[in-house]
Amino acid sequence: MDRRFGIDTADEVRLEGLGLGAPERVGYQPSGWLTLWRILRPAEVSPADVFLDLGSGKGRVLLLAARYPFGRVIGVELSDRLTSIARSNVEACRARLRCDSIELVNADVTTYPIPDDVSVVYMNNAFRGSIFDAAIRNLIDSVDRQPRTVRLIYSNARDHDRLMSTERFRLVRASSGPRVGSEWRAATAIRLYVLEPSPAAVQVTPTERPGS
Repeated sequence: MDRRFGIDTADEVRLEGLGLGAPERVGYQPSGWLTLWRILRPAEVSPADVFLDLGSGKGRVLLLAARYPFGRVIGVELSDRLTSIARSNVEACRARLRCDSIELVNADVTTYPIPDDVSVVYMNNAFRGSIFDAAIRNLIDSVDRQPRTVRLIYSNARDHDRLMSTERFRLVRASSGPRVGSEWRAATAIRLYVLEPSPAAVQVTPTERPGS
């Protein structure tokens, strides 16, 4: 696919080579070209939906998401080098994409303020542990700040237990990996969760919040 479209999304990249190595950060590993199609149906997306990829790397999943009728597609990536590659890939495929509003952000997921209109979030195990916790906390805060339903697509869900320990996410769909063996299945499995606002957040609308 890379050769066909003249893009660069395939090769893995170690964060140490980018000067960003850290115990809880995972190097760039491209998602499969069929990843989104396996878990999210095009009919389940409308122009009112906003897609966010946390740890977007070279932008492969952004290209996949932009083939859906999303109103906006956003990628957040810590490495400015990978962000630059993703930007080039998007421009090379621009004529083939259904969504023409694509934003690439060079930022740390632990401090990135998640837009309050995001409705679909994608993660491919780009970070773990406390970094994962911070990113999920940011997502929960956004949903409670602006009450709405958000779907989380988690590929290679190594921190599934940490996610469920928040008691805020509900697993609604899973696509098992096609490979034989538990390790391969775990590495290629994709899960779809739903995050709803807390009851307290629903009871207080944005115009009624204290100090508004």
